Amino acid sequence: MMSLNGFNGTSLSEKRKMMVDTQIVARGVKDPRVIKAMLEVPRHLFVPTEYIDQAYEDYPLPIGYGQTISQPYMVAVMTELLELDETHRVLEIGTGSGYQTAILATIAREVYTVERVPELSERAKRILEKLGFDNVKFKVGDGSLGWPEYSPYDRIVVTAAAPEIPEPLKDQLKDEGIIVIPIGGRYGQVLVKGIKKDSRIVTQELFPCAFVPLKGEYGF
Repeated sequence: MMSLNGFNGTSLSEKRKMMVDTQIVARGVKDPRVIKAMLEVPRHLFVPTEYIDQAYEDYPLPIGYGQTISQPYMVAVMTELLELDETHRVLEIGTGSGYQTAILATIAREVYTVERVPELSERAKRILEKLGFDNVKFKVGDGSLGWPEYSPYDRIVVTAAAPEIPEPLKDQLKDEGIIVIPIGGRYGQVLVKGIKKDSRIVTQELFPCAFVPLKGEYGF
């Protein structure tokens, strides 16, 4: 594990607490499970070495292959919207750095995560295994198709933008389950929360956001 020594005399653990206090709690995130997970998971381990000094800042960072690690606040908000507890099985579309995966796995019973870039999936898997997570399954493939083998899921979170909710993800969500996904065009979206009721997804538009596009059969 990387050193917790920080920059400018501030340790990375102190920066993490400051991140949670000023970027997450101060903006209205209230779920104690989400706050605890954000305090526990060392975000600096999920960013490239050259960005470690920016790991706890209030913006996304590049992780290679045209992908990013999301802004900490966005990770916290999307996790809170899922209304997670320790009984839930979660499908994550877009493993990316693995940071969101770790936050989900800290709270939920099981996480199934799909990433189209093999190198990112492998890197995330190595980091999560080093951190001791044993409740995550990894798949390389088209995330817009979900992961039908282990469906249905209590919760689904999509960390890339789609033109609409992919039909396979609707099918793989349990009734009364929740999906959180950015919906819109390539360069601007709205974060959407959907709840499955009687085989239909009832959606609520929340606020504007900007994510990398979801590539695949039901993406861009």
